[in-house]
Amino acid sequence: MLRLGVNIDHVATIRNARGTPWPDPLRAAQLAEEAGADGITAHLREDRRHISDADIDALMAGLRLPLNLEMAATAEMQTIALRHRPHAICVVPEKREERTTEGGLDVAGNEAALGRYIAPLREMGSRVSLFISHEKRQIEAAARIGAAVVELHTGAYCDYDTEGRHDKRDAELAALREGAARAHDLGLEVHAGHGLTFDTVAPIAAIPQIMELNIGHFLISESVFVGLDGAIREMRRRMDAARA
Repeated sequence: MLRLGVNIDHVATIRNARGTPWPDPLRAAQLAEEAGADGITAHLREDRRHISDADIDALMAGLRLPLNLEMAATAEMQTIALRHRPHAICVVPEKREERTTEGGLDVAGNEAALGRYIAPLREMGSRVSLFISHEKRQIEAAARIGAAVVELHTGAYCDYDTEGRHDKRDAELAALREGAARAHDLGLEVHAGHGLTFDTVAPIAAIPQIMELNIGHFLISESVFVGLDGAIREMRRRMDAARA
């Protein structure tokens, strides 16, 4: 079964715009569970622009679904992860000036440092994922340092689709398929995410080696019009149809 992880970061973005307690990310996570999500993703950024430390406390205490904590490879984040012991940890690149995560980790260029970084996270029992591109060298480096999972960055594929650059979109999709197959052959569990919408999810969901999609911004955006329950159920329907 293809799993759906719902990223609730931008529920917190809306809350923080007014400095009120509403909308509550934990309530969104609980609604996501009722709508059929298999897990919840939350990115605790260095600048705390959306998810806060208090949100992580609340999610760890109040969730029944597994929590996937997205974070940069910093000492501060490692300490937080070791304290909370979430089900899964996805290490992502992070730049303060970016609007959203712009690309994948350079695992191949930082193999030794990232290997040391994830070792205590693995030892405490969290499932460690690395957010990377579909490049063969990044996938192979992730396997060498002992990651359990790679999450393939689908942002370029989605951007090309939005821009109508279908030749580049199709080439990117082919590369994602090849990367997923290579990761699977190396014993890595394969996830994917970033920028996926109703219009772009089916070809990614149809890649047989992918076991989980993590989707956030589009679902929160669509929920303005159809509710979070409706947005998640429709995404789940399209994922399941594509996989079938």
